[in-house]
Amino acid sequence: MIPTLHLNIVSLEAEIFSGLAQMVVVTGVMGELGILPGHMPLLTMIKPGQIRITLHGGAQDIYYISGGILEVQPDVITILADTVIRAAELDEASAIAAREDAKRILADKKSNVDFTGAIVQIAQSVAKLHAIKLLHGIKK
Repeated sequence: MIPTLHLNIVSLEAEIFSGLAQMVVVTGVMGELGILPGHMPLLTMIKPGQIRITLHGGAQDIYYISGGILEVQPDVITILADTVIRAAELDEASAIAAREDAKRILADKKSNVDFTGAIVQIAQSVAKLHAIKLLHGIKK
């Protein structure tokens, strides 16, 4: 029998996922983390990126996450997320438009421009596009 762990993904609005997984990969602030059953306890921030879940049986599920907190216990992972969207529900055209809009804002050198907001918007758009790309790679 393949070892599994319990994964809970919760956003501000609702519980997104609760079930068994063989492996979970998430984008932490220091890079990607691959978590298997028996992983040592860990608490870290999550930056905009993806959650890749290898479900029992080998199927994969991909989500976009805007940021949050990851808690790992040997047999339970909890992800408290700001925003989580299933990759299949992401709109690629909207993500590209948001990225280009943020790039235009950064190119404008006026002092009243929200540079931090534009940089966050770019990071979130790139993370969404990467989640879409991963999803398309799985479907092929």
